[in-house]
Order: sequence, then C-alpha cells, then structure tokens
Amino acid sequence: MATSPKKNPSKQLIEQHQKLIHTENIKVVSHIQRESNDWFLNTLMLDNVDVPFKYKRKKLYKNLQGARINITYYTDNETIAGFDIEIMRVVRVKVA
Repeated sequence: MATSPKKNPSKQLIEQHQKLIHTENIKVVSHIQRESNDWFLNTLMLDNVDVPFKYKRKKLYKNLQGARINITYYTDNETIAGFDIEIMRVVRVKVA
C-alpha cells in the first residue's frame, strides 16, 4: 500500500485561503517585540520590503533579526494617527 507524500503546511494554507502569500528564505532586518495586555506584539521588517509584518504571540519569541525565514501572510490596513498604513498580517513564520 503506497502512501502519498505529506503536503507542506504552507501550501495547504494557501490552497484553502486564496489571499495568502508565501515567501521563503527572506532575511529579517528588524524584529521588535512589545507587550500589550496578555500578548506580545511582534513586528518584522524584511530585506528589501518597506511594509511591516505583524503578528501576536502569548509568549516572548526568540529574536529573529538576521535570520532567514519562511513566512505566510496577507495584506491588511491599519489606521495610526488618522493615517491608513499598509501592513502584512503574519499567519505563519518559520526559521528557514
């Protein structure tokens, strides 16, 4: 009985949600973590990308600055001081 190869979790997410974008082996230029209530808000800036990538975690995460990551995200807008700013909402991040 032959078993089919297991699908990559990122590819499964993208097949289920058409608006998701997946980028592999991209370098993290900046990683900021700040506490807000019971969450840690994480903001990543990636090499040659001018838009912040944001996600929340319950616990502090290791610093990703300088690391190469695989990331799954979608575009979103956030209003800061009355200005609409384009951001990327991270669904999945993994060290490459």
